[in-house]
Amino acid sequence: MTPAVPVVANAASTDAMGRPLDVARPPVFATVAEERAHRKAKLAGAFRMFSKAGLDEGVAGHITVRDPEEPDTFWVNPFGMHFSMIRSSDLVRVNEEGRVVEGGRMVNGAAVAIHCAVHAARPDVLAAAHAHGPAGKTLSSLEMSVEMLTQDACAFYNDLGVYDDFTGVVLDAEEGRRIAGALGTRKAVMLRNHGMLTVGTSVDSAAWWFLTLERTAQCQLDAYAAAAGLGKPPRQVSPDAAEQTYGVVGYEFVGWFQFQPIWERISRDQPDIFD
Repeated sequence: MTPAVPVVANAASTDAMGRPLDVARPPVFATVAEERAHRKAKLAGAFRMFSKAGLDEGVAGHITVRDPEEPDTFWVNPFGMHFSMIRSSDLVRVNEEGRVVEGGRMVNGAAVAIHCAVHAARPDVLAAAHAHGPAGKTLSSLEMSVEMLTQDACAFYNDLGVYDDFTGVVLDAEEGRRIAGALGTRKAVMLRNHGMLTVGTSVDSAAWWFLTLERTAQCQLDAYAAAAGLGKPPRQVSPDAAEQTYGVVGYEFVGWFQFQPIWERISRDQPDIFD
């Protein structure tokens, strides 16, 4: 869908004299090395965000980003390292067969099975995120998907798939391909009895879609719990309103832009992500 109201094209984009006001935009890089360093730092920052948001659980969870020079390889977190400690230098690069080609630590087998398949199926996807968030896990165990109950939920209007066939921990390539098939061309997929996975054209958007999807799941669970006391279900956003809202909050630049305040805080407070 085409965004109905681009966030930077409105009266607030100029001052009272008609002069343009500054707004963050995706950077442009002079060299591949600069772009790689930026992607890796953003990836480390995304892991720090996941940790702050309570989206780390033991050794579960992974976020990946393609390498700018060799896009059939991707960077991922080392297996067993706490999200809150990950630096750029800790990241591991994996090829399309799931083999480590750079870095000296093991990689989660589920990360290889899922992310290799997703990146292979979606050339447009630069980054993918998966974690076992408590709300996402809970919602995935119910016979429902994300409903249009809030403005933020509308970011996923007709843009979230469901993978219904939980068969245990994802460790084989065929299971990863089935997950990629359930994702299709969408930005997110619910993995039944498992959790959520989101993708984006940047680390920023993939990470933001996951965070807001987890919070949307929590709001839906809370809404249904409260509705039980009222004796009637939560109020739904109409399809027309949901589609219009998706055009404002559901496209990729918004996902990237929403992550920028988080990035500013993490990169300032935790500069070791650049190490």
